[in-house]
Amino acid sequence: MKKSILIGILAVLTAFFIPAALSQTVEQLQDKFRQLSDEVLPTPNVYRAASGAPGHKYWQQQADYKIDVTLDDQKQRLIGLAKIKYYNNSPDSLRYLWVQLDQNRYAHDSNAQKSEFSSHAPKAGYSVLRRKMHEKTYVGGYDIAAVTDSGGADLKYIINDTMMRIDLAAPLRPGQKFNFIVEWSYNILDAKIIRARGGKEYFKEDDNYIYEIAQWFPRMAAYSDYDGWTNKQFLGNGEFTLEFGDYDVSITVPADHVVSATGTLQNPADVLTKLQQQRLKEAETAKTPVMIITTKEAAAKLNSRAKTTRTWRFKADNIRDFAFASSRKFLWDAQGYYQPENGKTVMAMSFYPEEGNPLWEKYSTQAIIHTLEVYNRYALTYPYAVAQSVNGPVGGMEYPMITFNGPRPTKDKKTDKKTYSDRTKYGLITVIIHEIGHIYFPMIVNSDERQWTWTWMDEGINTFLQGLAEEEWEKDYPTRRAEPYQIVNYMKSKKQVPIMTNSESILQFGNNAYGKPAIALRILRESIMGRELFDFAFREYAQRWKFKRPTPADFFRTMEDASGIDLDWFWRGWFYTTDNVDISLDNIRHFKVNTKDPEIEEAFKRGKHNEKGITQDRLADKTLEKRTDRFPELRDFYNENDKFTVTNKQRNSYTDLLKGLEDWQKEMLNEKSNIYLMDFSNKGGLVMPIFLQIIYEDGSIEDIRLNAEIWRKNSKKVTRMLITEKRVKSVTVDPYWETADVNMDNNHFPRRIETSRFELIKRKKSRDMMKEFDTKLTSDKEVKKSEE
Repeated sequence: MKKSILIGILAVLTAFFIPAALSQTVEQLQDKFRQLSDEVLPTPNVYRAASGAPGHKYWQQQADYKIDVTLDDQKQRLIGLAKIKYYNNSPDSLRYLWVQLDQNRYAHDSNAQKSEFSSHAPKAGYSVLRRKMHEKTYVGGYDIAAVTDSGGADLKYIINDTMMRIDLAAPLRPGQKFNFIVEWSYNILDAKIIRARGGKEYFKEDDNYIYEIAQWFPRMAAYSDYDGWTNKQFLGNGEFTLEFGDYDVSITVPADHVVSATGTLQNPADVLTKLQQQRLKEAETAKTPVMIITTKEAAAKLNSRAKTTRTWRFKADNIRDFAFASSRKFLWDAQGYYQPENGKTVMAMSFYPEEGNPLWEKYSTQAIIHTLEVYNRYALTYPYAVAQSVNGPVGGMEYPMITFNGPRPTKDKKTDKKTYSDRTKYGLITVIIHEIGHIYFPMIVNSDERQWTWTWMDEGINTFLQGLAEEEWEKDYPTRRAEPYQIVNYMKSKKQVPIMTNSESILQFGNNAYGKPAIALRILRESIMGRELFDFAFREYAQRWKFKRPTPADFFRTMEDASGIDLDWFWRGWFYTTDNVDISLDNIRHFKVNTKDPEIEEAFKRGKHNEKGITQDRLADKTLEKRTDRFPELRDFYNENDKFTVTNKQRNSYTDLLKGLEDWQKEMLNEKSNIYLMDFSNKGGLVMPIFLQIIYEDGSIEDIRLNAEIWRKNSKKVTRMLITEKRVKSVTVDPYWETADVNMDNNHFPRRIETSRFELIKRKKSRDMMKEFDTKLTSDKEVKKSEE
């Protein structure tokens, strides 16, 4: 008997506790607030501290370059020799070195060419087919003439697509350095046909070129504490992971060319006239841009070709890359920008052909200076002597101290008048802000652009700062990726991957690498952390990691360390998932305190009961005489009293209850406030703060902001109590569109009827082939006349 009872009790307990345990396990798996360090972020170590700062044994490699390069304007070819000094600052011995050969991406047999896919639709743009046809004849990739040590002895090497491994005769031990020389050449591609980060643009009208030269020399691959050699092949999207170093570069070009390059010009007397040198000096303290090379001076060189060459020499210290531009078409303007933070002047300079005006002379250099002003305030003080914007074939690309930016006006074929749309105007200002901003991120804060997941660390962070700079340019600036609502359609789509995804595997690159992380940071600043805490933490990140190589974990940890806010739930939801924000206000229930007083409570119940009896009362035949009306003797106590009549026993119980209560408890029973229970559900999966706007019946409005931690016990459903003396008329979730909520229809209670548009469709007429056949044929002469 006892055994059977025990078995029965165990069965009941098992039935009760096992589902509870399973439920708890599932809930733990759904815990949106569990710490990233437990399962996602790498364990802190001596190289990278738990605070997000560089560890006390942090190290990074260094690569110095002395390069001589010649630009052959007749063959559109680049020939160079680089002397590279590589410093092994790591604790590891290296048996070989990896060098990036990014131009090999354009070789016919490259991995990039062999992995390119097409849309499933049997159609393509004109430019796509043009590019594919051009690639069949363009011979791309490096010709490596020699790889030798500093003494001229050949080094053993092997080229694997866009990477070259140099095998060392003896291991390069910690603290040692290695000198070697690479000689190379390659054909400069047409960047107006093949979409690239550098190349040439041909101007048929005057038979001249603009060259924007980037990824042009063999560059040391990065070797880091977190990844070893970063030798992932370059397929096109994943950009570059590089080491800092000092550069001494001599660029030989036709004598009538003007060169813009990374670094400071070392020999102005050799390449500029005395008047141009004087103008450059005056520009240092000018209040507006000064023309160093004027339209007239540039035009004078277009029809006559120099038969000699000149060498422009540039030096730059502590940079991670080098780029340059060259053309006889360039106009050049400059203005000094004094930085009160360090007492130094930065020369903001723009290089552009006459085709760029009137847009470039008006906005380019001003946009550079504006970017320096804003980014210096939010991130770090610009450390270099120059910041440049160059107009040419590349739409937008950044390198240390120099950027390539594409927008220019359109010339009317009939009148030769140049005009530009507002899209072109703001496109130019935007791209200059963005690309100059990239000199800060990642050219100074040296995030890994090639490593999987990390593209957002330069594009997303920079786009966030770009939005702040655009807002300071003018009121109602047409910013594209700053407002939360601008990312809603992407976050609703199924065609997306988490932000923390390899750049070569991203489905919508612009939204994933630029838009979503930028807007996530905007939401953090404006709606979650607040500007003061966010700005301090963000600047701390920039200061900690300038001229160093941060990882996502370093950014996440620094933002929390410097602000004192646990943001793991935010990083997890926004960066590691494709969940979206969809907080639904499902219901609002209204309550008044139960006074326990039977006189009040029974009357309340009677009123509720009578409300429910309205339908029955309407259906009753009121003409029928009731039997109790004809025979009153049938009436008794229950005809005089309903079930809500208060009895003496109830009154006594209430009196006894009051005797057992303290005064403050009695006050609670007499509380007259309205109590509302608001039921929310998380339909999108991404936990976020709940921002409410309450409109009361008296017309007053109250904003209430609830932290994301309200979801910590249940990430799917939550109820919030509101106690108020006023009666609520309506409640709206996210009234100011702060959270990128993808469905605003369920954000209102009671539900709103939103006005939209009902489309009328006109039936398309059937084709009249006879009428088409009789249509007057346009002559070749008329076609030609319309084109002139």
